[in-house]
Amino acid sequence: MLNYLRSYLDHKGPYPAKIRARHQEFWNDPNAEHVRNTLMDAEHPIDEWTNVKNWQRRLSNKHNAREFAGKFGCKVASLFWEGRDVENINFAGLPKNYVIRPTIGHSSNYVFIMKDGYNLFDKKHYQPAEILAILKQQVAANKHVYFLVEEFLQNEQGATEILKDYKIFCFNGEIACIWVIDRLSPTTGAACFYDENWNMIKQVNKKYKLSSYQNPPACLKDMLNQAKILSKAYKIFVRIDFYATNNGAVFGEFTPTPSMGGNTTKFGQKLLMSYWDKYCPNLI
Repeated sequence: MLNYLRSYLDHKGPYPAKIRARHQEFWNDPNAEHVRNTLMDAEHPIDEWTNVKNWQRRLSNKHNAREFAGKFGCKVASLFWEGRDVENINFAGLPKNYVIRPTIGHSSNYVFIMKDGYNLFDKKHYQPAEILAILKQQVAANKHVYFLVEEFLQNEQGATEILKDYKIFCFNGEIACIWVIDRLSPTTGAACFYDENWNMIKQVNKKYKLSSYQNPPACLKDMLNQAKILSKAYKIFVRIDFYATNNGAVFGEFTPTPSMGGNTTKFGQKLLMSYWDKYCPNLI
């Protein structure tokens, strides 16, 4: 009962209500999976990307998200392999550090951040056969899922570690805030919030404990420019995730219904709804 009450309170308010309404319209549609899982390429004209209602659902597929970001000039992680026939992954030909992630899903489920045989996310060692068994189980369970095998991006100092997440809340080209997360795992870490000018602001989401002020990444200007370009193309509210690397700002993914609006503070709700009402009025 206590956990139910906490969940109810965490999802109470106008911002979570907007997110829930969007989720229902996006995914309670019999055509939703077809829209999301029709694979697109950067070479497709924008008219083909946007030729269905709520076309932004296409970008919840991480293959499509990579292609769309690349279409607008954003850097993405190098791709070593992609597909469903996971038994064809040549593990022996991969560098000792690599990332595996599914094209659909959330909360970093079935993501492998592999550093010399060790998954930094779940703190376990894996042999290739063990990873393969998990991937095969997932493609058997879901006919839509593909897997991406990508480069392990290095941080701005060239170190190989779990990168900071720069999660940018965007409204049709306008930036409400930047959520910077120092992850220890998919669910643990510390975070703080900044405005577009890198002034620290009050806590917007309380999922992670608060961290102290940190200097902006060297690629902040480029990161924000890319976020604005992608957000303007996306048109409606979206959270766009980036990484700061030794090769500059690198696109991560689009998140249209972040955490179903949960854990958002009163300050966060007021901030996000003010941007939604001003820059995306009457939009889903």
